[in-house]
Amino acid sequence: MAERSFAREVELLRLGAGEEFRGEGILAVTKALLQSGVAYVAGYQGAPVSHLMDVLADASDILDELGVRFESSASEATAAATLAASINYPLRGAVTWKSTVGTNVASDALGNLASAGVKGGALIILGEDYGEGSSIMQERTHAFAMKSQLWLLDPRPRLDRIVAAVQQGFELSEASNTPVMLMLRIRACHLHGRFIASDNRRPPFTASDALNAPMRDASRIILPPYTYAQEQEKTRQRWPNAVRFIQERKLNEFIDAPESELGIALQGGLCNGVLRALERLGLADGFGSSRLPLYVLNATYPLVEEEFARFAAGKRAMLIVEEGQPEHIEQAANQFLRRAGLNTQVLGKGPLPMAGEYTGAVLQEGIRAFVEEHAPRLLKPLPVSEQPLLPASQLAPAVPGRPSGLCTGCPERPLFSSLKLLQKEIGPVHVSADIGCHSFASLEPFNLGASILGYGLGSAAASALHDGGGGKRPVSIMGDGGFWHNGLTSGISNAVFNGHDGVTIIVDNGYAAATGGQWVPSSKADAPRRTARLSIADAVRGVGVRWVRSLNTYDMKGALKVLREAMSTREKGPKVIVAQGECQLNRQRRIRPLLNRMRKAGKRVTRKHYGVDADTCTGDHSCIRLSGCPSLTVKANPDPLRRAPVAAVNYDCVGCGVCGEVAHAAVLCPSFYHAELVDNPGLLERFAQRLRRRLIGWMQRRSQRKRSLAW
Repeated sequence: MAERSFAREVELLRLGAGEEFRGEGILAVTKALLQSGVAYVAGYQGAPVSHLMDVLADASDILDELGVRFESSASEATAAATLAASINYPLRGAVTWKSTVGTNVASDALGNLASAGVKGGALIILGEDYGEGSSIMQERTHAFAMKSQLWLLDPRPRLDRIVAAVQQGFELSEASNTPVMLMLRIRACHLHGRFIASDNRRPPFTASDALNAPMRDASRIILPPYTYAQEQEKTRQRWPNAVRFIQERKLNEFIDAPESELGIALQGGLCNGVLRALERLGLADGFGSSRLPLYVLNATYPLVEEEFARFAAGKRAMLIVEEGQPEHIEQAANQFLRRAGLNTQVLGKGPLPMAGEYTGAVLQEGIRAFVEEHAPRLLKPLPVSEQPLLPASQLAPAVPGRPSGLCTGCPERPLFSSLKLLQKEIGPVHVSADIGCHSFASLEPFNLGASILGYGLGSAAASALHDGGGGKRPVSIMGDGGFWHNGLTSGISNAVFNGHDGVTIIVDNGYAAATGGQWVPSSKADAPRRTARLSIADAVRGVGVRWVRSLNTYDMKGALKVLREAMSTREKGPKVIVAQGECQLNRQRRIRPLLNRMRKAGKRVTRKHYGVDADTCTGDHSCIRLSGCPSLTVKANPDPLRRAPVAAVNYDCVGCGVCGEVAHAAVLCPSFYHAELVDNPGLLERFAQRLRRRLIGWMQRRSQRKRSLAW
């Protein structure tokens, strides 16, 4: 299961030579893989390439027809290690994950793979989640490519260029015996466009061929003395071969223009943003024709010294548009031009900011500053209609902050409310957070979590805080996805081995919810082609944890009881709590189609809706502060003698009951109620409803008569 099904769209993958493909970027990448004769694909979901995994899962029939092996890997390291098949065999393989966090996880396998080299094309498709929409620390893949000598492609965000980059990535890998990274920004993954398709190709060499004729080359083993020779091979053979391929196949684009005294060299992925900025400055038209020459780097590593020198020749100044820091391309460009004896001034960081996403506004301001300094005659005054209405310095304090939060009805919300209530009883405790939906509990209204260091590392991040002196125990959080990713080994077994006495809460919502609702080994659903329903509790007992408890997150009284026991028990050693509650988004995706079918068939369907009695609510709003559910809001107080707004439940409510549960667990107020909404009621229910309406109406009229007599 995933947040989006591509069951219909995958039929586009069957298009043949000469037919026009129209669709989304992720689908285009998948089609390009099949056209390239890929033999196997693996990966780990994460934005912005989660949908690539979802597309491949939905296209299983097509992959089977072509003999392509696909699997969803347990981690990015697992996916990277899959590429070992291309070291000794002419197998084309592709893997994918979210970078840079996924690249960090896979770094050991990638470093060794780059050292050994590959015979078959090895392509690593990275979702470069950098910038304002990112949920991770702000780093770039470029530095990793330089470190391990992996070639890096950053194609222009057009479907035909992206499809060509996939094919060229395999060819570049085979020409230089080196794995190639293909970087896709979030907008490239989800843009729509078209290209002329080619026929899908069965892999000419398959896993069966490899197993029937095993190969072994001792010089590809990562052991001395071979590693020393591999280092020399990288610089003496592979690098020159890669540069030659980039030049001969013209991976990078030179776009000539009339104003040749200036030029812009840019990462391919930023091309659309640069052209839009030039258009707004009057330096390009609406069809992408620039008045300034452009050098589009679809291959950002290795850089080609001769191409930089050719582009800079005869220019007074050149702007390097390179997102993020450090300025690797700018530094290399300066070195290239000095060696070539060119005096072209190189600028980049200065007109453009050192860090941060290069949005349209940032690019427009940076390019304007560059042109104003070196050729002001080219600029026209900015029209009043395009001038900012409010400077950013004034806008920031005027717009309220919107911290990320948990979804309506999220099963993790009552868990963190329980933990917050526990701290009212025993005082503050150290909470070591983790990556996943639950990481949002570090923000308002829960404010739980002192650090986030890596997927599945919540327990390990509290390792130094187990003093064994009888003080408060540290609490660690990890999700079921992080647990199976690496939390079982790096967190739980490490805690057993070192005798930790803390509490680890494993939030089991049934899916890799943060990446779009994909299945994990403990998912309760029937997962096609996979083995699921593995027990987290059995797994932690299997590595030696003796104190294991399970709880239903929606039962806050029960959750509080288990949390109190975990923090107060005299039993030493790690304590593990498996907090179970199905992801509400995935639950709604699962049950809504079923309920709709039942309604259409005339069957009785019931659903709960919670509300607040405005006459009873005191306007304390503790329910909102403890829960923070988006369905909880406020409205005007109906009592003219009271000014405080009362709590209210809007129609986003999914009937999970958390708001009322919070109120009762915190012993706050009796104002919450729940109503049962019935579709297709029976005759008896309809009669009872009419009777209730008449009785309630009679009682209301009677009450009104009494009030009028009193006045």
